[in-house]
Amino acid sequence: MRKLILGLAITLDGYIEGPNGEYDWCFTDQDYGLNEFFERIDAIFIGRKSYEMLQQHSDNGSGEVVPGMPALTEYVFSKTLTSVKDSAVLISEDSIAEARRIKNEPGKDIWLFGGALLYDSMMKEGLVDELWLSVHPILLGGGKLLFQDQTGRRKLRFLESTTYETGLLSIRYGVENN
Repeated sequence: MRKLILGLAITLDGYIEGPNGEYDWCFTDQDYGLNEFFERIDAIFIGRKSYEMLQQHSDNGSGEVVPGMPALTEYVFSKTLTSVKDSAVLISEDSIAEARRIKNEPGKDIWLFGGALLYDSMMKEGLVDELWLSVHPILLGGGKLLFQDQTGRRKLRFLESTTYETGLLSIRYGVENN
């Protein structure tokens, strides 16, 4: 079975974006393990807001959604979108059952990119197998927290960490799903 990996940037005080949705605090001066991560995955789960943000970023820049990211199968989870780009798959009904089905298909691991509602629901359903957090040495003091409304405790198993000279700390945990 493929692993579902929640991989994202977070501030030291637990925010994934600033009060106005900004992520300008994310370090982009080097790879920070992304290329090695990209070798592990062949698909991405993404919610509507994150999908639209990445599409806008891609349209305004070099065409790359994330620098160095290989071609991935994009699964866009949305109850409001009626269409997505040709290379993406829209999932609008029974997202948890569809996520389970996709995890059981052959392939590499899957990147759970965002957004918050999507990964909150995937965590609650026990679908997330690993957390890969890039902890940035900044305190935002406000914005969107990584986890909103998790119920109960969830045990994590330390897998590895890497400290970069910029102060960024990359941490990987396995999620104990009962």
